[in-house]
Amino acid sequence: MYFPYFRGKQYELVTIRENAERLAQAGFTPIIEPVRDALGGLDRALAAVRAAQGRAIVIVNPRFGSLREDGEAISALLRERYAGADVSAGILLTEAMTVDDIVAICGQHLQHQVSLVHAGFSHGRELATTFRDRGWTFAHFFVSTDDNLLYRRHFTTGTKVRIRDGFNKRRRNLDYPFVEKFSELHATFDHTGLNGFGDFLTVGDDYAEGGGPAYSVAIHLTFVDEGEDDAMFVYHFKSQQSDTPGDPGAKFAEALQLLYETINQPDSRVYETNAIAEFRSLHDRGHFPGLGYVKKLSMQHHIETMAQYFALRRS
Repeated sequence: MYFPYFRGKQYELVTIRENAERLAQAGFTPIIEPVRDALGGLDRALAAVRAAQGRAIVIVNPRFGSLREDGEAISALLRERYAGADVSAGILLTEAMTVDDIVAICGQHLQHQVSLVHAGFSHGRELATTFRDRGWTFAHFFVSTDDNLLYRRHFTTGTKVRIRDGFNKRRRNLDYPFVEKFSELHATFDHTGLNGFGDFLTVGDDYAEGGGPAYSVAIHLTFVDEGEDDAMFVYHFKSQQSDTPGDPGAKFAEALQLLYETINQPDSRVYETNAIAEFRSLHDRGHFPGLGYVKKLSMQHHIETMAQYFALRRS
């Protein structure tokens, strides 16, 4: 159903580990693209997913990070510790790859369930024909900003999922509007012949090794608006201090105050998740936990919001 896409930085992996049970209970499957050569955090996240009887997809040929030239260490981890059906080998299909490249890497991972993440590859007809000739059926995940139906139509078997980045990342936190539309895929995917959907949570698809100086602090919170046909929107609570990169704690307090005032409005549409409870606690204690922790809470709230939306939809 829902396939949140994580780049495997520290707090992304911590988010998966701490929310493994929640993800499993909701039937959500995280896609993890490792971007660090130290795989201990990935191992711990996958162990938590397995302990919760959940599922995960791990990209074995990442596009970003220190393993982008050689993902053998990832493949070795999957072979040695995660050979079951609960962890799939994800293969990124990028613009630079050929059909022969794809066949070769798929053949190396047939002991796992294989999930193909289409992210720029364009020779769909040739690839689909090759798979049919070999009798291969894989799950397909299409990363795109548009429907890309001409490409998708060639893949007629297997699970089909669309992943769309709903987070419009700005160069500076000050440039974010107070609120904007995030996505409607959660409400429409099953009306368009898809088996599921995904996004890049409140981080976005743009990858950077590290964050820049915090001239302004922003807290990103998603919510579902019933008055807008259940479309999802995202708040950007920003600090107003922006002259210097110093004092992130004071800037966080400013952004948190805006969040606090908004969620306390009687017509607030933000679900009261565990992450929101933690934001309330941080406000009441006047505590700054660090920007990485704030990012983790934002991602957790997004996961909890998706879980609550589908729980309400089923009831």
